[in-house]
Amino acid sequence: MIEQDTIKLLRECDAGLKMAVASTDEVFDDVKDGEFIDKLSYYKDEYAKLQDEIQELLDKYNDDGKEPSPMAKGMSWIKTNMKLGMEKSDKTVADLMTDGCNMGVKSLNRYLNQYKAADEVSKDITKRLINIIEQQAIDIRKYL
Repeated sequence: MIEQDTIKLLRECDAGLKMAVASTDEVFDDVKDGEFIDKLSYYKDEYAKLQDEIQELLDKYNDDGKEPSPMAKGMSWIKTNMKLGMEKSDKTVADLMTDGCNMGVKSLNRYLNQYKAADEVSKDITKRLINIIEQQAIDIRKYL
């Protein structure tokens, strides 16, 4: 049970990180403020570091990880392009990114509760990821 929950929790973190990086890439060229660009780059780097850590653990279980669901990716793409089509601004990007951060925190907490038998290392990575996402939401508030 521990191994099953551990793998499932790591997979969800992996999918969430992939979604975060893809979403950041999608809006990056629309950001005008240099400091905002730096913040997005910083968090993208932080996500990449955690992805490497998670992949290393998944490799121990001979697991390839998980891609974000096509439905989630599609809905995100539609929302992003609709909002940016109406108003291309740092405010719009910050709004989209904040919504994504909030959804990520909510989902990851749900998975922590769902996969209670996961090992402590995986739970710790999930909690660190939640903290990074929460900090990103705080850091981009000034662009709302």
